Amino acid sequence: MSAMQDMTKGGAAGHLLRYAVPLMLGNWFQLAYNAVDSIIAGRFIGKDALAAEGIAGPVMNLVILGITGVCLGAGVLMSEFFGAKDGESLRRELATTVLSGTAACTVVALLGVLFTPAILQACAVPREIFAITAIYLRITFLGAPFTCFYNALAAGFKSVGDARTPLRFLMVSAILNAALDLIFIGGLGFGIVCSAMTTVIAEAFSAVLAGWWLWTKTPELCPRRGQWRVDRSLLGRTLQYGGVSALQQAVQPIGKVLIQGQVNALGVEVIAAFNAVTRIDDFACIPEQSIAQGITTYIAQNRGAGRQDRIRRGFAVGLGMEAAYWMLIGGVVTLFKTPLAAMFVTGEGADRVIALAVQYLGTMALFYLLPAMTNGFQGYYRGMGNMPMTLLGTLIQTSLRVVTTCILAPRMGMYGIAFACATGWCVMLMVEVPFYFWQKARNE
Repeated sequence: MSAMQDMTKGGAAGHLLRYAVPLMLGNWFQLAYNAVDSIIAGRFIGKDALAAEGIAGPVMNLVILGITGVCLGAGVLMSEFFGAKDGESLRRELATTVLSGTAACTVVALLGVLFTPAILQACAVPREIFAITAIYLRITFLGAPFTCFYNALAAGFKSVGDARTPLRFLMVSAILNAALDLIFIGGLGFGIVCSAMTTVIAEAFSAVLAGWWLWTKTPELCPRRGQWRVDRSLLGRTLQYGGVSALQQAVQPIGKVLIQGQVNALGVEVIAAFNAVTRIDDFACIPEQSIAQGITTYIAQNRGAGRQDRIRRGFAVGLGMEAAYWMLIGGVVTLFKTPLAAMFVTGEGADRVIALAVQYLGTMALFYLLPAMTNGFQGYYRGMGNMPMTLLGTLIQTSLRVVTTCILAPRMGMYGIAFACATGWCVMLMVEVPFYFWQKARNE
């Protein structure tokens, strides 16, 4: 149990760093793995398989984002119970999340398998890859219950300040998936069915590992025999928190699809540059999101303990860490924007694509401060249990980014896309920051 962190005692900066770093490494590892998985499919099976995975990916991402949203809300509740030293409620909440979530995802998986043809028809999948895409999507749907089981347990570990244990399971699962892909696809020549199966096997393995660790290594967190049931009162609160979080998680990918549609109208060079800088954005913003998750857990634990003084101090420290990280990443991107862009494109026309990407990155190096601050405030509101405010902020940011991209991108190109991002973040802060001070004044 040494990995657990009681954040109601000790310095905020140490807690946040110990919590955020494993989350950051895990997210980076997952991004790297996803890239490797696509490379294996494209090189050893072919472009049809790569296209099939690309089509199935957004569909499964919506399911996964729904799962992570619900588990995120449940994690806030568990952090509150841990901070309040209410082990009974903590274990009952974990059991409720695991059982209800896994059951719901089993139903979703079966419906997904049944309605796969209709989903792919709605996505206008080309006839020549319709069959293999359907096979791949149906098999990956079957992994949803395992994904939910793992994410629910991971939320439990993170709620008590243990971000290292889920990182270990994620790394083992990703390495297993890559190894199976290389052996059965790269070595033995199996096709896309094997690619989907290895993904499900890896998801199941991570779920089994997390369950084994909970049962054998964390008795304080593991529900007792009589607690393995769905608590209706806790289920209502979990759905209240998690439902809003799941909706919030779904807003951003929908916005990205709409923005991609605007980018597609600007030509192949802009599309290539945008895809490259989007990947760089993902890597650059992960630490900001990890610090925000640390703020959420820190605040939720201290909220459960009734430590308002630590909540304010911890939030201030968290925002300071976000600003310090922006200074680091802004400097790195400013200095290395050209080689970073050049990693993603070679050959004919590469110079033009790199030049477009450099325009965006040079501008965003300054603007990365804005998502650092919005992530910090999102972490605060989530830790305080104010899920509607987190949803409102995301809706404001995403909708304004889409609208502003439509206006600025045709006129300013990559610069317009960067300024559209900044516009959404600025207005989001114009709502969240005054509300914070208004709420603070009201409570004093």
